[in-house]
Amino acid sequence: HGRPLQRGQAWQILRDAARAVGLTDPIGTHTLRKTFGYFAYTSGVDLAIIQQILNHSSPGTTLAYIGIRREDRDKVYLGLNL
Repeated sequence: HGRPLQRGQAWQILRDAARAVGLTDPIGTHTLRKTFGYFAYTSGVDLAIIQQILNHSSPGTTLAYIGIRREDRDKVYLGLNL
């Protein structure tokens, strides 16, 4: 209708969509934000760019926010065959 979504409306749309596909875990707008960051990172987007997009103060904050742990990073290093 030409008006921005209100916060509650966005949450309701996400909740209904999650239920429609059988998701039982809670989902919200931050779920989308974290998912964007995670997939950008695993697709090779530079961490500094993701950090800027998410408006984080440090790369470590961004990695923690998107769920990348030290073990995940170490697997990448070990798989490079340098």
